[in-house]
Amino acid sequence: MAILRGGVRIGGFDIRAGLPRDRSLDNVENDPRFRQKAGGNPETTIGRFQSYVNEAEGFARKARFYVEFNLPRGEDSPAKPGPNLNGAARQSSNEIAINDINLSTAAEEQLVTFQNQQELNAIHTANGRRVRAFCNAIEMPERNIETKEIRHHGPAYKLAFDYKSADITATFYCDKFLRERSYFETWQAAVFSLQSQNYNFYDNYVSDVNIFQLGQFASRNERDDITYAVKLFECFPKIIGPVAYSYDNNAVQTFQVTFTFRYWINYFLERSGNIELGSPNFRSVDVKSGLGAFGGILNKLPPELRRAGVDVLQGLKRRIPIGGITGGRAFPPFGNFPPLNL
Repeated sequence: MAILRGGVRIGGFDIRAGLPRDRSLDNVENDPRFRQKAGGNPETTIGRFQSYVNEAEGFARKARFYVEFNLPRGEDSPAKPGPNLNGAARQSSNEIAINDINLSTAAEEQLVTFQNQQELNAIHTANGRRVRAFCNAIEMPERNIETKEIRHHGPAYKLAFDYKSADITATFYCDKFLRERSYFETWQAAVFSLQSQNYNFYDNYVSDVNIFQLGQFASRNERDDITYAVKLFECFPKIIGPVAYSYDNNAVQTFQVTFTFRYWINYFLERSGNIELGSPNFRSVDVKSGLGAFGGILNKLPPELRRAGVDVLQGLKRRIPIGGITGGRAFPPFGNFPPLNL
């Protein structure tokens, strides 16, 4: 409704004019608000926070993890020593046979009672994947730098002289046969023998453990890519926790295992010369060669621009005539080069 309105009839036509109340819809095409970018102001605190979240492609989730366990190498099957006939003082054949029996018996008492390599491999092949899948909870290791205070004048200096890491604990679901618990009991059987009450050599019962943080890259179709990873060196199960039963609770049975280890590393930091932080293929990194013109250029770009460039390149390969027929597998004149290092 106009503020003022008036009109006149001329030759059978009504000519009217008025003063409108609102002119916000006049010249809509040139409205400066349409030239504003969507989203908040990136120079504000909230804008920077949103940009960091978008750059990281989301937050890490507690339930997105995976753990790799591997049983130790164990003890090699003991070889029975044979007679030695090359000594200066030769014995009779009966004495040699008696000595062979004694040596074989002593070797079996010391070695055969431990889990050997063949038995450990068979158990890992049968139950290794199940144990990894049934790991319900675990924690990344900590690292504590030991310091000593040195005082010369004024406040003391805290000088680092050692570092330590506490043991970590993992929780596992149990199937009705408790095969997951038997898996770690077998590992402990490589540490000590219940028959001889002896303890094995260190290298025969330690193994490495990998803990992975999982996430999804916007430029890849895989849901579970490795975004962070640590390796625990020379681990073994120090404590296998109890299995609790109760008529008051019919939940899924679980148990805990406490692992001790020597030290741990961050895969990405320790291999900083060969891999980029956030790369999903950290354990299969190699230097690509012969990638063609586009491959060589894209590999020199920063990670964010590289992913965007790869997406554009892949879309271009599928849109050209030959790419539309072959699904992007043929891309003349540059050929079909292997995937880029992302």
